[in-house]
Amino acid sequence: MPLIDRVRQTIRQHDLARPDTRVVVALSGGSDSVALAYCLRALDAAGELRAVGLAHFNHQLRSAASGDERFSVGVAAALGWPMLTDREDVAGRARRHRRSIEDAARTARHDFFERARGHFNADVVAVGHTRDDQAETFLLRLLRGAGPRGLAAMHPRNGAIVRPLLDCRRHELRAYLESQQIAYVHDESNDDVSIPRNRVRAELLPFLERRFNPSIVDVLADEADLAREEWRWMDAVAEELSARLCRADGPAWRLDVSGLNQAPPALGRLIVWRAMTRAGGGRAISFDHVQAALRLTGSDPAGAIDAPGHRLERVGADLVLTGKPAGTVGRPAAPSANLFHYPLSIPGEVQVSLARCVVSVEALPTGVSASDLGLTVGNGDVAIVRRDLCAGGLAVRNRRPGDRFRPLGLAGQKKLQDFFVDRKIARERRDSVPLVVDGADRIVWVAGHAIDDQFRVTDPAQAVLILRLKVLGGPA
Repeated sequence: MPLIDRVRQTIRQHDLARPDTRVVVALSGGSDSVALAYCLRALDAAGELRAVGLAHFNHQLRSAASGDERFSVGVAAALGWPMLTDREDVAGRARRHRRSIEDAARTARHDFFERARGHFNADVVAVGHTRDDQAETFLLRLLRGAGPRGLAAMHPRNGAIVRPLLDCRRHELRAYLESQQIAYVHDESNDDVSIPRNRVRAELLPFLERRFNPSIVDVLADEADLAREEWRWMDAVAEELSARLCRADGPAWRLDVSGLNQAPPALGRLIVWRAMTRAGGGRAISFDHVQAALRLTGSDPAGAIDAPGHRLERVGADLVLTGKPAGTVGRPAAPSANLFHYPLSIPGEVQVSLARCVVSVEALPTGVSASDLGLTVGNGDVAIVRRDLCAGGLAVRNRRPGDRFRPLGLAGQKKLQDFFVDRKIARERRDSVPLVVDGADRIVWVAGHAIDDQFRVTDPAQAVLILRLKVLGGPA
């Protein structure tokens, strides 16, 4: 299958972009990202998506980084696309935050992607990860001891990040560029085998390919696909069971031991892991931590255990997880949320004191289209939604356990918690983000961030509502 057709197939299969999806292409200057830019140019010309610009981030980690930046600017000029560039002393960032270079680089890069998305008023950022990258990620996580969640490796879509090349091999992309006489740069840091990923790429994968299976990259990438499907199923079922078995009790969480023991072992382990992660304020929970917690669910439990950010003990028929107070070892549990829920009349507005903002709604005048007013679908402080789907009135509230919605362009629903993590919304701010919901308590708009895809205006003749977010004296 021709390369462009394979990219097209991946985009359609995973619903990564539609004809009206505004896409920013992340460009490093390497072969994968350059091939991605030219492939998406072809799909843009065919009307299958809207490529709105390129984004290049200079990590300032290599002497050749400035040259890569200049090269990327030249690629943008050749394509005739606008480009956003930025740079940061990532090594300095790593030192300040006491993080690894790799972690600091990833965080800085993703922060830049969000800025680029806002700069171009784009829906998604496309990155050039390939099938080879997927196989490498699977192996790295396997070696570190990951379960289905980790072995799922890289998803075709992760929030606003999409990976159209995930079914393409790296050597195929380079052959495509060479056939078109398109230049690219080589990142010499990829030759440093002291970096685990490079060692897997340069030593382990070739060994497995040569001595065990010449198709090992495809085998591992397929295994990642299977793990991803299994994880999605397990996560959905575990969420449903958690809603029945886990309940808040002031600052603590209680798990029904009887119900937990009746669940299949894999689901029971996942429910405990989810509860421990929540009680521990997001701290990393390992296999051994979960195993110790499960011992407390036996017929003869004894004692209590300390885990990252919280403590567990068996109290009667429940497993009780209590966050550690401030001043103790480990991260304290997150404070209880200040819940709010305000009815929102049409037209009307409500002031949300916790979020220091005003949320308002008005009907679009008859005969005036959203495009006449230059309104967007909801990536900023103004959004438009279908009025006919908002029957039963609107309300403004903050998040609740189990909240889900479908961001624009996503094939299925996403947990609001995961959406906040993808958007890098600080944990302490998540309870103050206003949500506009309809009469059935479905999320219509995550104010200032995204609308639910089902409320998207699809016909200029549809009656619409204009939603606005106004910040009062500080960030919402």
